[in-house]
Amino acid sequence: QVQLVESGGGLVQPGGSLRLSCSASGSIFSIYTWGWYRQAPGKQRELVARIIRGGMTNYADSVKGRFTISRDNAKNMVDLQMNSVKPEDTAVYYCNVNERGNVYWGKGTLVTVSS
Repeated sequence: QVQLVESGGGLVQPGGSLRLSCSASGSIFSIYTWGWYRQAPGKQRELVARIIRGGMTNYADSVKGRFTISRDNAKNMVDLQMNSVKPEDTAVYYCNVNERGNVYWGKGTLVTVSS
C-alpha cells in the first residue's frame, strides 16, 4: 500500500501563484508515474499534469505554460507549481501515483481562485 498526502491548497487571487506538494509513504518500490488531477464542482476529474519515471511530462492544454510538475525521487515527493492562476482553476486537486501497476490517490487539497 502507498499513502499519499497533499498539501499547499488554499485561497489565491487570480494571477497569483500556489505550490502544491504530495508526499508518498508506505510500500514504495518503483513509481512509474506521478500525476496531479483536479475535480471542479459538478465536473469530472481531469488530468492536470503527469510526470513519467523517465522524466517526460505532459500537461492539460488549459494549464500549459502556467503549471509545472516536478518530483524529488529521493524524498518520494511531487510538486505542482501553479502560476497565473485563473478562477477556472478552482478545484480539489488530487495526487496520483502508479506504483508497479497499482494506482493510488490522495484525499485531495482544495484550491480556490477568487478575489
